[in-house]
Amino acid sequence: MRTALGCPYAQRAFAYSAPIGALAGLIGLGGGEFRLPVLMHVIGFPAKASIPLNLIVSLTTLAAALLFRSHVVPAGALEQHLPEIVGLMVGGMISAFWGAGLVQRLKSGRLIAAIAILLAALGGLLLIEVLFPFQPVDLPGGLLLRLPLAMLLGLGIGLVSSLLGVAGGELLIPSLMFVFGADIKTAGTASLIISLAIVAIGIWRYGRLGAIPRGRGPQRITIAMGLGSILGSLIGGLAAAAAPVLALKILLALVLLAAAAKTLWERSSARG
Repeated sequence: MRTALGCPYAQRAFAYSAPIGALAGLIGLGGGEFRLPVLMHVIGFPAKASIPLNLIVSLTTLAAALLFRSHVVPAGALEQHLPEIVGLMVGGMISAFWGAGLVQRLKSGRLIAAIAILLAALGGLLLIEVLFPFQPVDLPGGLLLRLPLAMLLGLGIGLVSSLLGVAGGELLIPSLMFVFGADIKTAGTASLIISLAIVAIGIWRYGRLGAIPRGRGPQRITIAMGLGSILGSLIGGLAAAAAPVLALKILLALVLLAAAAKTLWERSSARG
């Protein structure tokens, strides 16, 4: 760990990612949507380098979170939602593979604009959850309805994952709860399983495209950010019971909206 934190940028990555992981863990998110602006605006990586690095950090935090939650939900609860878990996973893996190629084809300005729009959309989604709470709904129908619908939802979620380098839990958990009727604990664990597959495919695809930054600098920053995110998410998870979740959602939504505005402003400044 001392080696990983040996450079100032790695120390800065750890210092930002630990509180991000804690705050995100308090409301059940992985934090990738908050790490991406740090990689771009604080560390200074270009957008096309930040996305695969964020995916790698997301993979480490997902694996740690799944390990922490392995005893929370019995296997039987997951089996009841197997069609939608498989559908979301397959759809997400397909679009994550395609999305990584799309990122490499997009011009830098368009990619940054897309990132800003997605960050703003996720911030808006958090605000909507607070202002207009939904009740879980169990979708009627069997395998023939649930599986293809889950695949369609997965296609959209996987694309967001590959464009932002995030796990997609902020979209997967509401989908599992509000469309397929899963309870919050089952949805959270299922989301981790689905996200692991989606993120792994994204990393593999970026690797095949030669888009993952090499060298000691990116490696140290990624390790430092992964360590900070895992530590923060563990602290956040332990403190979740006493946290003012609604207030935190509003705060983090405003952070995402501010990050989106900063991203667009820097894009405009670079063009001007």
